[in-house]
Amino acid sequence: MKIQENISLKQYNTFGIDAIAKRFVSVNSIQELKEVITAKKDVFLLGGGSNMLLTSNIEKLVVHLNLKGVIVNDTEKESVFVTAEAGENWHEFVIWCISQNYGGLENLSLIPGNVGTSPIQNIGAYGVEIKDTFHQLEALEIETGKTSIFTNEDCKFGYRNSVFKNELKEKYIITNVTFKLTKTNHKTTTSYGAIQELLTNKEQPTIKEISNAIIAIRESKLPNPEEIGNSGSFFKNPIIANKSFQLLQQKYPEIPHYIISETEVKIPTGWLIEQCGFKGKRFGDAGVHSKQALVLVNYGNATGKEIYKLAQKIQQKVKETFAIDLDIEVNVI
Repeated sequence: MKIQENISLKQYNTFGIDAIAKRFVSVNSIQELKEVITAKKDVFLLGGGSNMLLTSNIEKLVVHLNLKGVIVNDTEKESVFVTAEAGENWHEFVIWCISQNYGGLENLSLIPGNVGTSPIQNIGAYGVEIKDTFHQLEALEIETGKTSIFTNEDCKFGYRNSVFKNELKEKYIITNVTFKLTKTNHKTTTSYGAIQELLTNKEQPTIKEISNAIIAIRESKLPNPEEIGNSGSFFKNPIIANKSFQLLQQKYPEIPHYIISETEVKIPTGWLIEQCGFKGKRFGDAGVHSKQALVLVNYGNATGKEIYKLAQKIQQKVKETFAIDLDIEVNVI
């Protein structure tokens, strides 16, 4: 291991923000990781860099988690347990599982980032979340260097949330994640209209066909981070009380929504932002994507502070217009 100094993190975050790491080291094994945190517990962990917005340089030692490997563990008649190391690219892992006919992750195709960060915010898309197939994870406690196992229940998964975003934030380093996937009788989710449109005349689509449909949808709506800096969905979709929704619906009869329960309704944030006039708008090199208002983008040389300022402006306008508070999904650092 070699600790480097004054390293640009532009290639290590999908927003393409040119923040500087005062010190930087890449670890390729659990042993190297233990050595680093034993010597210096005050570290900044860096995975795929897909869910963060850097608004300043990093003074802490930046530890790039480059743990690689996928292992098939126990298999049952209809299911299989697959463990992926934290540094594995999420989409590549999903595609590998599909190639093995392991079902459960197909709706999560093309989500940016690495496997290790996927449980932190309980990533989800098109009716599926990590918690639906998650079995367990292993994590290293920064304070002691000891390894602990967290079950599905231990992780306290919620909408884009987990224990690692709350009481255990910055206390553990996730080193691998195990999923329980199906080998046969795949329980697929294709209820979203956009998916159904692409799977016309397919009563029982394969997991590969579903994955291809998801990829096509995402590519048609979301910018490629390698071409335009972004972190995917910047805000969470708000969940509001049914009574509040009914009042909104009286004023905006066309408002799209998803019923969560008898008392709660989810509103698409992209629609709210679009109604406020931000879709496709550009403020210097910071902007709102022209095809999906939920995505904030860096057109080249925007700073993290400029993108965050735009996010705050959007939050304020949505609050004034709809009386809805937007929560930021991306970690602002």
